[in-house]
Amino acid sequence: MSQLKVCVYAICKNEVKFVDRWMDSMGEADEIVVTDTGSTDGTVEELRKRGAVVYEEKITPWRFDTARNISLDHVPDDADICVCTDPDEVLEPGWRELLEKAWLPGTQRGKYLYNWSLKPDGTPGVQFEYFKIHAKKDYRWVCPVHEYLSYEGKTPEKTVFIQGMVLNHYPDAAKSRSSYLPLLETAVQEDPESDRMNYYLGREYMYRGEWQKCIDTLKRYLTLKKAVWNEERCAAMRWIARSYHRLSNAGEAYRWYYRAVAEAPHMRDPYVEFALLGYFCQDWVLTYYMVEEALKIQQRSNTYVNMDYAWDYTPDDLGAISCYQLGMFEKSLEHAKAALSFAPNDTRLKNNLTLIQNKIDEIKAQKEK
Repeated sequence: MSQLKVCVYAICKNEVKFVDRWMDSMGEADEIVVTDTGSTDGTVEELRKRGAVVYEEKITPWRFDTARNISLDHVPDDADICVCTDPDEVLEPGWRELLEKAWLPGTQRGKYLYNWSLKPDGTPGVQFEYFKIHAKKDYRWVCPVHEYLSYEGKTPEKTVFIQGMVLNHYPDAAKSRSSYLPLLETAVQEDPESDRMNYYLGREYMYRGEWQKCIDTLKRYLTLKKAVWNEERCAAMRWIARSYHRLSNAGEAYRWYYRAVAEAPHMRDPYVEFALLGYFCQDWVLTYYMVEEALKIQQRSNTYVNMDYAWDYTPDDLGAISCYQLGMFEKSLEHAKAALSFAPNDTRLKNNLTLIQNKIDEIKAQKEK
């Protein structure tokens, strides 16, 4: 019998449609503690029926870090391991055994694989390592949004990777992000030198189509002393490039994508996004070159977000199109077949393959005359 007490804790509001799936997933824990912040759809009642300990709290003004800290305070002090999840997330079965196996004496935090999105066939879309498993003592949540766990202990933090543990996210498309921008602006006002908050603020401006604000904010982020994580810096450069493209400034977009490639040459993402820009600009040589460089990279980053389009049919699709435009029809066919292997039922990819094959047959027939 295990000597470790594992407690899952979460915050929620109007998540009744996720209750059964989430509780089934978290059921391997010894205790499930939920802090509800104002549900009106029966979430509280359903959670209690399923055996969760539910606290009802009003958070004013709303901040995610405040809510999560209150939630963490509700976790019993005798909990050895705290597992923070959200109701729209699901742990794959068997996670408890994997967690206990990895949790060596003295461990304070656990990292694991997080699939932020899944493709229709269930394979990972956007994927990265997550960090929301920790000891009860010496941790607090910080930042009003895109909050993270801050270790406040006096000894060096001991972290383990929990091999095989996977948390899948099933995002609710109806859930509003309206609070994100004001909270991020508040966060930057509170700590203008925060690399994390400046990065997320710039990205949020991009999501909202505020291209110049995105550019200005992320350029400032790149000047901060703490902004040294090359993979995140690469992402900032990519968003700047994307914003310049949306502002019809291809020259600056090109320059920033070159910088992004140089910042993190081991990641596929900047190459694929640059190839896509080449496609829009009908710069077929650039598109072909970036695709070939991207496909040389066989290992996803294990520390940063991996965008799904860098690892699905997109690189080969762009390769097939650019090679066709350059008259490299055999190479185009190779890429088209590879692209179709990722999505065998995609009508456009099938039509492209037929078009390319017909072109090759036509050239062959002409040579035989």
